[in-house]
Amino acid sequence: MFICVNFVYIFESLFKTPKMITFTGDHPCKIDAKGRLLFPVGLKRQMGTEVQERFGVRKNIFNKCLDIYPWSEWELLLKKMKSRINPYNRQHNEFITEFFKGTADISLDSSGRMLIPKWLVDWLEIKNGEIMMVGQNGRIQLWDYAAYNSRGMSEEEFASLAEKLLGNQTFTEED
Repeated sequence: MFICVNFVYIFESLFKTPKMITFTGDHPCKIDAKGRLLFPVGLKRQMGTEVQERFGVRKNIFNKCLDIYPWSEWELLLKKMKSRINPYNRQHNEFITEFFKGTADISLDSSGRMLIPKWLVDWLEIKNGEIMMVGQNGRIQLWDYAAYNSRGMSEEEFASLAEKLLGNQTFTEED
């Protein structure tokens, strides 16, 4: 009986689907000249028991911000990408090069601070050390505070976009 229970536990831990982390909310922060910021407690709390110290970060493809992924989410993103990319296809190879061009592996230090590489901080053009960390499902976006607050759409534009993207969808309990 003990062996059977142990086997089931080991099997489940090896093959179960990892729990996805969901981040939400806007978290204003400060970043110092060296690129250090105190990781917001609210975001850390959202990781629950899955709190991670290691993150993958990359330049966002569409906006002048950084996408920060807890390492488990980063690995899921890379796994999904690898399943669709053939490194022997010229266009795919170019995509891989560009994708990894703006990436870094970062960690929290013992004080709960995150060190963003200087070249990424310079690319963001952060003014006055003020940033906004924004929870977006399995990732966190890091923006210059003023740039984040100066963008967006009206409530009517957002409602129209939501209707266009989701209005004809049928949702179930599983969604």
